[in-house]
Amino acid sequence: QVQLVESGGGLVQAGGSLRLSCAASGMIYSINDMGWYRQAPGKQRELVATITSGGITNYADSVKGRFTISRDNAKNTVYLQMNSLKAEDTAVYYCNADLRAAWVFSFANYWGQGTQVTVFS
Repeated sequence: QVQLVESGGGLVQAGGSLRLSCAASGMIYSINDMGWYRQAPGKQRELVATITSGGITNYADSVKGRFTISRDNAKNTVYLQMNSLKAEDTAVYYCNADLRAAWVFSFANYWGQGTQVTVFS
């Protein structure tokens, strides 16, 4: 069984910082892209940032210059450093990974359970 487990969410004042982590565990053969998405109340889930296995990154315009995505391939872990947080960053943040489990021959999309980030002014 494969799991993505997020950590690092919480309550922070506007202008502050948080660092999210997401570790993929289980019998994993390989991981392609990893990323972070978020969903605010009453809104659709949206892309925040993605990173390829080779380290190529992509960001939503709303977080460029403030958020940084990184990964540790040896630990099957992806991070999201969030600086200069704004109230509009308040959402549940979900980790996503395109990975191949050890017992199958194709890649599939996996999601974490989500972690709440609340920014207050």
